[in-house]
Amino acid sequence: MKALYCQQNSPGEEMTFVFQERENLPPTRDNDVKVQVRACALSWIDTKLLSEIKLEKELLPVGREISGVVLEVGRKVTFFQPDDEVVGILPLDSEESGLCEVVLVHEHYLVRKPEKVCWVEAAGTVRDGVRAYTALHYLSHVSPGKTVLVMDGASPFGTIAIQLAQHRGAKVISTAYSLEDKQYLERLRLPVGIRQPLVARVIDVSNGKIDVAESCLEETGGLGVDIVLDAGVKLYSAEDESASKSQLLPHKHDIITLLGVGGHWITTEKNLQLDPPDSRSLFLKGATVSFLNDEVWNLSNIQQGKYIPILEDIMEKLSSSIFRPQLDEPIPLYEAKVSMEIVQKNQARKRQVIKF
Repeated sequence: MKALYCQQNSPGEEMTFVFQERENLPPTRDNDVKVQVRACALSWIDTKLLSEIKLEKELLPVGREISGVVLEVGRKVTFFQPDDEVVGILPLDSEESGLCEVVLVHEHYLVRKPEKVCWVEAAGTVRDGVRAYTALHYLSHVSPGKTVLVMDGASPFGTIAIQLAQHRGAKVISTAYSLEDKQYLERLRLPVGIRQPLVARVIDVSNGKIDVAESCLEETGGLGVDIVLDAGVKLYSAEDESASKSQLLPHKHDIITLLGVGGHWITTEKNLQLDPPDSRSLFLKGATVSFLNDEVWNLSNIQQGKYIPILEDIMEKLSSSIFRPQLDEPIPLYEAKVSMEIVQKNQARKRQVIKF
């Protein structure tokens, strides 16, 4: 039985992905569930985070978002039985690679997959769903009447965040990084009833000429937006930023400018630096800055009681077509190495899912 792992010989060196022959699985422990994997989504591996929490090792398992069928359960397992269809995210410290035919998972990391939801959609949505819930439900408390700005709304995560915010009654504004992204966002509609657009305004930033802050203030009558969900920010002036993608990102000052009174800025920028004038502006608005790290659910057992209902709600929304993920065509296992290299270089615009 083969499984995919990644190897990084020294810090800063490019990762290599290798298939390793696995020995037979160890016996199923009391709370373990043996799952036959049917689909596994690919996500970027944060080696710096793993190093910081002392989970770095020579071979890192690849693929954590899985869906599959229960083959066997431990004697203390209460939620599942053989032949149940399940979906979940393997924990950060898991020794198991999701890109393997059979894996052992603790029952508290799995929920049932609805019958209407296919394997690929279940695996491909679960992580973006958790991120969207973390950002919009727990960090910013989205509610009817709020205005939400989702940066890079055509990304897999942005798409789910837009759908969740709109479902909760918020007005959504989004940025697009290309003409193709703009057209995709303008086509997003409600699945049933009045087929109104999910995004009230799409701001095309691909040519670098449109001011995001100005557009948002115009759309909100000068009041600013209640929630900003960024996809990275420019920390320095244009001449200090070299990467082409960073040229499309908003400057941190722009985000602070477009935030309304009592607003929430949810950032994915791990190295965000705020100068005293930035902090002063946020203080005057009574605004907050929160860091989006969706791994917190599995880093502390105390969160388990909230985590499982989130997974169940994601599957329920997927089943009722409230969530319609941005997925690429299913990929066969033999192409997993190439696909993972693309994901690790942040070159995939749609969620990559391996189908067994």
